[in-house]
Amino acid sequence: MNVLAKLKKEWFLVGMLIAIVLATVTSEFGRSDGVIHLDQLTGVGIAIVFFLHGLGLSPQAIKAGVTNWRLHVYIQMATFVVYPILWVIFGETFLAYMPSALAFGFCYLLVLPSTISSSVAMTSVGKGNVPGAIFNASLSSILGVFITPLLIQLFMGFEGVQLDLLDSVVSISELLLVPMIAGQIMRPYLVTWVERHKALVNKVDKYVILLIVYNAFCDSVVNGIWSEFSVGLLATSILICTVILLVMVHLIQWGARFTKFALPDEVAAVFCGTKKTLAAGIPMAKVIFGADPALGMVLLPIMLYHPIQIFYCALLANRYARQSESLKTVTHSSAPN
Repeated sequence: MNVLAKLKKEWFLVGMLIAIVLATVTSEFGRSDGVIHLDQLTGVGIAIVFFLHGLGLSPQAIKAGVTNWRLHVYIQMATFVVYPILWVIFGETFLAYMPSALAFGFCYLLVLPSTISSSVAMTSVGKGNVPGAIFNASLSSILGVFITPLLIQLFMGFEGVQLDLLDSVVSISELLLVPMIAGQIMRPYLVTWVERHKALVNKVDKYVILLIVYNAFCDSVVNGIWSEFSVGLLATSILICTVILLVMVHLIQWGARFTKFALPDEVAAVFCGTKKTLAAGIPMAKVIFGADPALGMVLLPIMLYHPIQIFYCALLANRYARQSESLKTVTHSSAPN
């Protein structure tokens, strides 16, 4: 019963594994331009997901976090400068020892924006600066529409990857930004409905991601991409994702303490600065890489990184919560009677 309860709690991660397994035996059914035209269906789903994200963003909470400019600069620099520098340092090594599609997948992982929902949720659990987290996670998603394709062109263009930068930015804006803005406009009229159906709304993006993962891996299987992939390479990829996360968590913690951030700001910086979005990353990949048969392998690093970051950051959030409670206890006990 404990195992069943655990599987039910982690249904999304289990669902991703099932989607990958299904793709190996039903690839013709789920491929792009296949029987059910899943690529078109997921395009509609993506628009719905980001419309719902727009509905869920509170303007008041975002405004409350605007003034803390040191925190904003710190988080966005971690996301769009420090992570990409890792590719500058190690990119040639990845390309030398991995299939090029997988190496480019790590490049793509490193230039993605932060998440919104899990960054804010982890910050809240860790007793951090929630308004600051909301503002920065939202800002990261918006900046990522422009910065991610620019960095992909900068890094991968040298390796013969052709990308129409303007067309990619416009396409990603239409796919992600326009529905989000529409959601913000409609928020006053629909926010009550969203709150009433919050349990369902919070799962919609996960359902859409599962469909996209299934579609991407069906395309990969049909085109024989996985014939060059081994169990050892998968284990190596998991190890690299884990090392990247641990390095960035401790680097951001060290920097936050060196610059004397308050603990709530450090919590927000760690959880917004180390997250990479699966929800926006997979749709953006479909725009940037199109119907590339290697898309499944390109997406593998972010699919591996996502559960690793959720698991580790959940542990870290609980640790931060205990630290915050300890500080409150010390403060109250030392306060004059």
